[in-house]
Amino acid sequence: MSKKVAVFGLHSVRALVERHPERVVEMFALRERQDKALQSLIQTAQKLGIRPQFVPKQTLEKKAEGGNHQGVVVVALEAPLLSDNDLPELVQNSAKAPLFLVLDGVTDPHNLGACLRTADAAGVTAVIVPKDKSASLNPTVRKVACGAAETMPLVQVTNLARALKQLQELQVWVIGTAGEAEQSVYAVDLKGPTALVMGAEGDGMRRLTRETCDELIKIPLLGTVSSLNVSVATGVCLFEAVRQRQG
Repeated sequence: MSKKVAVFGLHSVRALVERHPERVVEMFALRERQDKALQSLIQTAQKLGIRPQFVPKQTLEKKAEGGNHQGVVVVALEAPLLSDNDLPELVQNSAKAPLFLVLDGVTDPHNLGACLRTADAAGVTAVIVPKDKSASLNPTVRKVACGAAETMPLVQVTNLARALKQLQELQVWVIGTAGEAEQSVYAVDLKGPTALVMGAEGDGMRRLTRETCDELIKIPLLGTVSSLNVSVATGVCLFEAVRQRQG
């Protein structure tokens, strides 16, 4: 039986209601809030057969466990996580050259949420994370992701290096990011089937992950800082892929 989770915030709730209304169990809206943004969301939910319950602020705060609910909380069935077994289908069903985002050791929920949001915006096929050394899909991740946690396929794998080798067997080119790499992200071809591997801040990719990559790239840094936040680096790399694919 699917686990129930609380999803809150206007963007996150709208993404869930519009794309997966069948997963919504209950919807709670702030009785005192009557602005256009919330009313529009309520009307959308009602058209899809979801009946919101109007409750006081204290009730919403309790259901959101102190999170910034923005006047709306839904209790929903959690989407099932994908696994290594789903990789062939994800590659085969991709309408264009698949683009995977692989996060090795991203344990901060804010960074995971931001990466999911960026991945959704860049049209990524799926995000791949290891079962260990990764943040879980908690309420903070869902809120930061602004709805992307409800729509972006998340593949959780037991052995990340083995999953990367599986992608290689499916003709996906695996590109890792490393500060010491010689080749720039702007010099590599990202138009074909690609998996971009981002390492954790500080430690970067784990040794076995690095050794499995087909090639390594870096983001040229012109100032005094030695690295970028992983979610910022993810955005730079993914949208270079978007730029190339639209050219």
